[in-house]
Amino acid sequence: MKAIILLGAPGAGKGTLSESVKNATDFIHISTGDMLREAVKAGTPTGLEAKSFMDKGELVPDDVIMRIVEERLSQGGLDDKYMFDGFPRTLEQARLLDEAMTKAGGVISQVFLLEVPTPVIVSRLSGRRICKNCGAVYHITNIPPKVEGICDRCGGQLYQRPDDTEATVLNRLDVYQRQTASLIDFYEKKGVLVRINAGETPQEAAKEMLEQLA
Repeated sequence: MKAIILLGAPGAGKGTLSESVKNATDFIHISTGDMLREAVKAGTPTGLEAKSFMDKGELVPDDVIMRIVEERLSQGGLDDKYMFDGFPRTLEQARLLDEAMTKAGGVISQVFLLEVPTPVIVSRLSGRRICKNCGAVYHITNIPPKVEGICDRCGGQLYQRPDDTEATVLNRLDVYQRQTASLIDFYEKKGVLVRINAGETPQEAAKEMLEQLA
């Protein structure tokens, strides 16, 4: 069993890249957010514990998230390959994930750091618009609607999420940088960090990552 990790700031393109890798390889995409929602929906003991924090608007503790990750890994075989998208987020989570992989007889083989200049991320996120009706996603420059402010698909009104404003994006990036600096150092010392230029097109970033994939 082996796993790779995608690290990157909000707007770095982790979702798009993980989709490209999933379609081109036999890696199983793992999103802790999806797993949390599935565990809550299934009513598992760990899911119910996670729900108690989510209902209060609190962050789910690392040990609860890790139990959900371990439960998922225990369902796999020794030949399975996993891709973690945006997890771990903290040094403590990285250490716990290392322990969980070792316990499952696996190893984290590569950690891909998606590097994107700050102005590019701000442009990507602050230009995003979402349909209030159907949830379709647009971008004022990259994927503009045919009629400004109106969804091509359903005619609904497009809006900017509060966390996509420029000031909020810059704050999110600051939080990310403070959280992730120690993670980058952690994986660099292990010799598994691979830097990917994700500031150009998603296709170029995916091509570079697939070429680097061991």
